[in-house]
Amino acid sequence: MALWEETVPLMRAGLHRQLRDLAYGEAATKIKVYPPRHLVFNAMRLTPFDEVKVVILGQDPYINEFKGVPEAHGLCFSVQEGLPVPPSLRNIFLEIQNSIYGGQPQSFSSDLSRWASQGVLLLNASLSVLAGHSNSHADLGWHRLTDDIIKAISEGREHLVFMLWGAFAQKKEPLIDRRNHLILKTSHPSPLSAHRGFLGSGVFRSCNDYLVARGQSPVTW
Repeated sequence: MALWEETVPLMRAGLHRQLRDLAYGEAATKIKVYPPRHLVFNAMRLTPFDEVKVVILGQDPYINEFKGVPEAHGLCFSVQEGLPVPPSLRNIFLEIQNSIYGGQPQSFSSDLSRWASQGVLLLNASLSVLAGHSNSHADLGWHRLTDDIIKAISEGREHLVFMLWGAFAQKKEPLIDRRNHLILKTSHPSPLSAHRGFLGSGVFRSCNDYLVARGQSPVTW
């Protein structure tokens, strides 16, 4: 986390800690907040600033738990091993299977920490949410912080891949210098929209092609 806190202006000012304390403060005694407090900055902890190669943007954490285990663990689209795979993540795996593995059936872990360790920043726009209530922390101030994170990555790194899936993520495009990075836009992988551009898009293949062409190792999806 140290380099993130040095590089992102609003993190340097301590906003991330203020927002964490607000999200998990008095309100959290009345209703659960996801992910667990110690995992709220998991994306940055697992993917150091200077190791980011790919950025995938989500909206906010999962709002449910399964047999007492929260789905959300600080990485967008990811759920902990052993939990049912959410529909959007199933479509993500289907696209990877078809575009990377030629349609051959694959076994994927629902825990995307393995992506994070390869330089894939799995960043939600809101880093916390009230149990059972989507977007409930959207006005808390997280978007100021995560927009600043996106800008800092765009300005401080070169030749990254930004995956913007769906209308919400694509609103973040003005924060990214497209002259210096690759932006891959598709529909969202949710069942409601996956067939309108995400499935068949080849985004994971395009991402790896771009990385390899610039001397970086591809992501093992």
